[in-house]
Amino acid sequence: MLLLSIGAGLSACSLVAQETGTKSVPSVLTSGSTTEPAEEAEVSEEPAEPTPAEASKDRVREELEKLAASSPRPNSSQMLAAMAEAGFAESEVEVSADITPTGLAVDAIEAAVPLEDQCVIGQVREGKVAMSVLPVLADGDCFVGGES
Repeated sequence: MLLLSIGAGLSACSLVAQETGTKSVPSVLTSGSTTEPAEEAEVSEEPAEPTPAEASKDRVREELEKLAASSPRPNSSQMLAAMAEAGFAESEVEVSADITPTGLAVDAIEAAVPLEDQCVIGQVREGKVAMSVLPVLADGDCFVGGES
């Protein structure tokens, strides 16, 4: 009996589209009243200013692509030099290890620099470059256990 009355109540509701400008906004009709559509938020046409990390990303990519073209498996000092060429002080740059604890070369190497609350991170793996912009860690660094 309860299910029958719920089903009857739901069948009394219907969706009707109202024209507002060029958009169709659904309203729910219940007991003869309509619900007015919510006000539309204003959308800014101007692009947002890039963060310092986003603005630096292309410069880092360019330098790492040069490095990857000449050395598809660079070491940590080469990564550090590429980041310096991109305009960062070596003391600001973090570089991942280039040798595993067992003495083998790593498959990929990364370098990162914190800029405000974000990190520009570049990776070279087999001559290919990947880039990311991620939040800094709680301690202000980009890597856990990275070499600075």
